[in-house]
Amino acid sequence: MSAKASLVEEWIKKADHDLGVAGLTLEHGPQFIDAICFHSQQAVEKYLKGYLTHLDIVFRKTHSLVYLLDLLVDLEPVSQEVYGKAEKLEGYAVELRYPDSRHEPTLEEAREAYEIAGWFRTMVLEKMGK
Repeated sequence: MSAKASLVEEWIKKADHDLGVAGLTLEHGPQFIDAICFHSQQAVEKYLKGYLTHLDIVFRKTHSLVYLLDLLVDLEPVSQEVYGKAEKLEGYAVELRYPDSRHEPTLEEAREAYEIAGWFRTMVLEKMGK
């Protein structure tokens, strides 16, 4: 396996771990809404970074899903649906981790975040032929 393929696999593995944590927390500790949202965002971030690595697209260190999607636009179309899903999770990377967060998501929003992360997983893996 090439170094690039190995790195892509590591990104996907880390993303799967975040998605798994979000799912387990949703099932067994739904009161931890902020953690569900955070790990869902982190999963999407890592799936996108894995896909960008697969495409040999260099990216800076960031938590911005919109920025990561913007990097894809030169190679393939990115629909408003994809951007919309990413934007729903955009603030969960940093804002929720601190007590002065202006928005406390609901359990329904946490479920939606988890579903969006699963949707991104499917999309990215299909695009990579996995």
